[in-house]
Amino acid sequence: MTVSCEPAIEGNPVNLTFATTTHDDAETLVQMRIDAMRESLERIGRFDPRRARDRFLSSFDRAFCRFVVADGVPVGFVLVKPVHDHLALEHLYIVPAHQGRGIGAAVLMSIFADADSQSIPVRVGALRDSDSNRFYQRHGFVKIDEAEWDIYYVREPRRTQ
Repeated sequence: MTVSCEPAIEGNPVNLTFATTTHDDAETLVQMRIDAMRESLERIGRFDPRRARDRFLSSFDRAFCRFVVADGVPVGFVLVKPVHDHLALEHLYIVPAHQGRGIGAAVLMSIFADADSQSIPVRVGALRDSDSNRFYQRHGFVKIDEAEWDIYYVREPRRTQ
C-alpha cells in the first residue's frame, strides 16, 4: 500500500509504503519504539529500556505489524489489530528524525480509511503527558478513559461515500 503526504520540510511529497515485519525484526522495532518514546518517558521519570522492550515483545504480533517506509527508508512502524467491534491501534511510532513531516498523520489516514470502510471505531492508548495525546486529539480522537500512566481514546467511524 502506498500513501502520499506533504511533509512540512522542503515541501516535497513523501512516498509512504508499509512493509511486513517478521520475528527477526523484533529488536529493530523495539529500538524504534524506545527512540520514539524516550523523551516522553524521561519527562515522567519512567524511562527503562528493559521494561519498554519487555512490554513491546509481550504483545508483538507480526501478523498485524508493518514498517512505515518513507522513500524506501524504514522510519517507524504501526501495529493495528482488529477486535470484534473496533480496530486497536496498539503501536504507532515514527523515529524522531522523521517526526513532524506528516508521516504519522498519513498513517492515521490509512487506518481511518480502513475503519471507516468497515464502519468501526479506532481505539488507542497514549502515555500520559506524551505529545502523542495532542497528536491523537488533533486527528479526531476523543478521550474515553484514563489510568495511572495512560489515557485512552476512540475515533468513531466517518460515513464513506
